[in-house]
Amino acid sequence: MSIKLALFASGSGSNAENIVHFFSENPLFEFPLILSNKSDAFVHERAKKLQIPSFTFSREDFLDGEKILTLLKEHKIDYIILAGFLLKIPLTLINAFPQKIINIHPALLPKYGGKGMYGIRVHQAVAESGDNESGITIHFVNSNYDEGSIIFQAKCPVLKTDTAEMIADKVHALEYEYFPKIIEETCNL
Repeated sequence: MSIKLALFASGSGSNAENIVHFFSENPLFEFPLILSNKSDAFVHERAKKLQIPSFTFSREDFLDGEKILTLLKEHKIDYIILAGFLLKIPLTLINAFPQKIINIHPALLPKYGGKGMYGIRVHQAVAESGDNESGITIHFVNSNYDEGSIIFQAKCPVLKTDTAEMIADKVHALEYEYFPKIIEETCNL
């Protein structure tokens, strides 16, 4: 019996594509759909190339959650993977998928998390802080931004001369290396 994962992405979808490629030789995992809150997100182009149906939902449908929940149930989704998804997950979905919504954050939580802390904003905050390390946090989603139970963290050094873009490159490398592996381990428990 396969494990069905729904990928949610708001932007380019590079993490989503990396995840799908990682599992391409593993018949235990399936990706029946990719969902986005943006019709012009490049993740839809990646989904076409990967031959995975993608859907865009309105903000209202997302906040309500019922239409998305129906779609997820129709596809028999076991886990939701947030791969660069920027909206706060509604309680409807959290309650339907307890400890089955997995997010990746581009910093070592609890630092640099919360509303508005995503992408280059996180790396800029790290660069300005003087911290000597950053990294990724993979965690379960709860009703608060970036406060769910931590599954895994990986670190990278931050030099005083690093720009936000340089930190971003280091963190992206960690995302691509670890996110698919941790998804596999977590969903196989």
